[in-house]
Amino acid sequence: MDGIIPLYKERGMTSFDCVSRLRRILHTKKIGHSGTLDPNVDGVLPICVGNGTKVVEYLMNSGKEYVGEVLIGQSTTTEDLDGELVETKAVPQAIPAAQIQAVMEQMTGQITQIPPMYSAVKVKGKRLYEYARAGETVERPQRQVTISSFRLISTDYDESSQTQRARFVVACSKGTYVRTLAVDLAKQLGYPGVMSQLTRKKSGGFEIDQTLSLADIQDMVSEEMMGRYIYPVDYALKDLPHHELSTDQWSGVQNGAWLKPSELSTDAKQVVLTYHDDAKAIYQYRDQVYKPEKMISTK
Repeated sequence: MDGIIPLYKERGMTSFDCVSRLRRILHTKKIGHSGTLDPNVDGVLPICVGNGTKVVEYLMNSGKEYVGEVLIGQSTTTEDLDGELVETKAVPQAIPAAQIQAVMEQMTGQITQIPPMYSAVKVKGKRLYEYARAGETVERPQRQVTISSFRLISTDYDESSQTQRARFVVACSKGTYVRTLAVDLAKQLGYPGVMSQLTRKKSGGFEIDQTLSLADIQDMVSEEMMGRYIYPVDYALKDLPHHELSTDQWSGVQNGAWLKPSELSTDAKQVVLTYHDDAKAIYQYRDQVYKPEKMISTK
């Protein structure tokens, strides 16, 4: 079985938990995911199976979309509700929606983020969350990410607790920490903040209404219907130009042959090579010829 399954990851599970369960359900070890989701986040988690694992990076390069909520007036060690409360500051009156939206617009485009201490980023061979659990802090690497849009959906002020909730939708590049984005939004408004809810609505070109739960997949495997619901490997490459190989070209590509620009129907830097409409390789133009970048299948 080769292809991509758009999994709906439930809350309370790690991305690795999902992969482990699917290995047992599908009876294969060759499975990987594209883009980790924290345990308390649900939503779209594309799963690559068989030769699909060779295109994980192309799925990850696509944009992601989330719907979430920030609680303004409190902060935690983990930037979400799983952490310990570290700061509170009363919000004496409701922050106008227009003010929140204006700050969101200032946070769009290319921005610099510092990953939270409770994250899987590696520093000196250790995950940041390992340092955090040991009570240690280390200098964290900055990263550039792109926020395509950041929009307020609704806001709700709680007079009794003097906190405010703001629901939002954000479209962003890979590597974006939405927890940090939510916390930084609150900081820009002058208050501590914590991400109180998050759902990934889109990832790898899949939307949440295309997803299958682990229970769905188990049922389909039992009924021998899984083949109808797994997307082809080429789904991850649909935005790249394609070239259908002749039999002679395919014979050469099977052995890693280079191709001249005149042999292809494109002048793009990257091209997906297909044979009998099946994606076989990704070639990249360099040194005036097209050379293998990724072999997907030689069969």
